[in-house]
Amino acid sequence: MSTYNGRMERADAARNRARILDAAALLFADRPPQEVTMEDIAKKAGVGRGTLYRRYPDRASIAVALLDEHERALQERLLRGEPPLGPGAPPAERLAAFYAAMVRLLEEHSHLVLGTEVGRSRFETGAYGFWRAHVRALLVAAGTPNPDALVDVLLAPLAPEVYGHQRGTLGLTPEQIIEALTTLTATLS
Repeated sequence: MSTYNGRMERADAARNRARILDAAALLFADRPPQEVTMEDIAKKAGVGRGTLYRRYPDRASIAVALLDEHERALQERLLRGEPPLGPGAPPAERLAAFYAAMVRLLEEHSHLVLGTEVGRSRFETGAYGFWRAHVRALLVAAGTPNPDALVDVLLAPLAPEVYGHQRGTLGLTPEQIIEALTTLTATLS
């Protein structure tokens, strides 16, 4: 038995979970998550629909599970990594490093983010809560008055729809977006 989300998981359940996530990752890489059906995922994974729905009620929950692994790695680097992303650098430098890391995450996994964190639903994800707490802590460390009024403003440019618009419609490069976001860090200087 292994553990999953703090619970004991049978070996066959762990194998099914891995097969489902692997299948979904392949399908989501080929086409937008909203075009992938639960039936497609079940067939690709070689599991029954009941097995799929018992663990994942919809596509978004599968995308969240896939994205979670990448977000946890970034969270770990924010907490324990080398400066400037990790502790030890001034708040403005840490925010600039955070922006650069988030742009890389969006660039590499935008297909998953668009399947999970669009519109109002982004505020309800655990990852957004973590990003919000991190940026708020940087604002507090910089002595910013009323950090609660500014934290979501500083995170807004990282919304998947905004990033997709900048990349797809405006044709901006990730480097241009990082440079623009870095100018926002002046609020902490």
